Amino acid sequence: MQLPLFLLMFGVAAVSMFVPAAYAVVADRHETSQAFFYAGLLGTITFVFISVAHAGRSPRHGALGPLLSLFSAFVFLPLYFAIPFVEALPTTRFYNAYFEMLSALTTTGATLFDDPTRLGPALHLWRAQVGWMGGLLMWVAAVAILAPLNLGGFEVTAQAEPGRRETGLYQTAPMNPRRRIWRAIQMLAPLYGGLTLLLWVLLVFSGQEALGAIIHAMSVMATSGISASGVTDGASVGFAAEFLMALFMLFALSRLTFSSDTMTAAQGGLRTDPEFRIGLSIIIIVPVILFGRHFLGAFDLSPAATFQGAMAALWGSVFTVLSFLSTTGFVSEYWGETQSWSGLGTPGLILMGLALVGGGVATTAGGVKLLRVFALYLNGVREMEQLVHPHSVSGAGLAGRRLQSGGAFIAWIFFMLFALSFAAVTLALTTVGVTFAEALVLSIAMLSTTGPLTEVGGEAPIILMSLGDGAKGILAAAMVLGRLETLAIIALLTPDLWRS
Repeated sequence: MQLPLFLLMFGVAAVSMFVPAAYAVVADRHETSQAFFYAGLLGTITFVFISVAHAGRSPRHGALGPLLSLFSAFVFLPLYFAIPFVEALPTTRFYNAYFEMLSALTTTGATLFDDPTRLGPALHLWRAQVGWMGGLLMWVAAVAILAPLNLGGFEVTAQAEPGRRETGLYQTAPMNPRRRIWRAIQMLAPLYGGLTLLLWVLLVFSGQEALGAIIHAMSVMATSGISASGVTDGASVGFAAEFLMALFMLFALSRLTFSSDTMTAAQGGLRTDPEFRIGLSIIIIVPVILFGRHFLGAFDLSPAATFQGAMAALWGSVFTVLSFLSTTGFVSEYWGETQSWSGLGTPGLILMGLALVGGGVATTAGGVKLLRVFALYLNGVREMEQLVHPHSVSGAGLAGRRLQSGGAFIAWIFFMLFALSFAAVTLALTTVGVTFAEALVLSIAMLSTTGPLTEVGGEAPIILMSLGDGAKGILAAAMVLGRLETLAIIALLTPDLWRS
């Protein structure tokens, strides 16, 4: 029996609600448990009935059908996720609950609730779990949906046009979309779950409370930046936990850190992978500049500025830079020392720039993506070489051969589309009463799926709950656009591609 992809995702969403229901029972929060249990039961029964109705049918699969299912999942599944949320928290509106669940599913992690104690442990677990499922969805969708259509960053390395199949790779043995997705799930889900479980255990051994550890573990793997600070005893994680989370954030810099199942795989593996190398370079260079600014700026060295304080400032910058480059958005406990050491009071512009660059293609990270940045960098270097030697021939190395001949051009087109989307979202927010400075921060946070930027990107935290319904609707649309990317949305709106 072949079921529609969206229906399968709905069934998984329904079954997943029994996890917070069981936790709420253990935590002696029976009303919350009932909300999740009955919502999950209702969804499971609905899934079974619709599955029976689809028995014996052979639905047609268009070229963009799986992409439409992915788009529908991000838009409509949060409606279902919000039902137990609003039932467990009757003091909020369904509209706010939908925004919260959409933010979690797109791994943005922006929250309307500035007081975390208002939600309770089970709801924090549910937010992190939805974000975790959104991260797994992107892992699977990258290889099973986006890669065959040359979208999501794969257009830089493919020979076919964005939105169309790679003729040389898929013409001999086209695979049914459901079979391709099922194979991706079988390969990636155990790895994704195993890494999350491993990080959870390590965080518990580092001293975190169990609930805070599992929330942080799921948030790091999904790069959602969701935390339960103020609710769990593990709000202060410490250096050991930050170091462990930083190691697992590296998975967001390149897909080659956990898989070689896509067209971006290169000979030589991770050692020659341009995304990973550029990511590591940024993680090294930016903290060194922040650390060295203390001496370049001739800031007074107080008696308390010991070697230990200097190392704390350096680590605070390394962790925070890696966190925002991967679009996770966690801020180090030592970030305050970094600000004092470097003399930067509000370095939000640096964090926004890191989030815009983003992580690797086909990972859970958002942003422009490192592979596109690499393509533009290579093109810039090549243009400068031709200014000096007009008749020179390009000798691209192993990493450069991963890009197609027009890769830089396509990367530039995406960058322009991203800039236009950023300008449109900013303009739309200002028309509904949001100040220009806040609109800039909100646009970057939503389009790069780095929700915590709303708290640290500006001079003061932005209270999302104080925004009007119109502004929240714009932010919701921006989150979907940032998660799926502009090229994918354009592909869905192109009639010629649906006829192919």
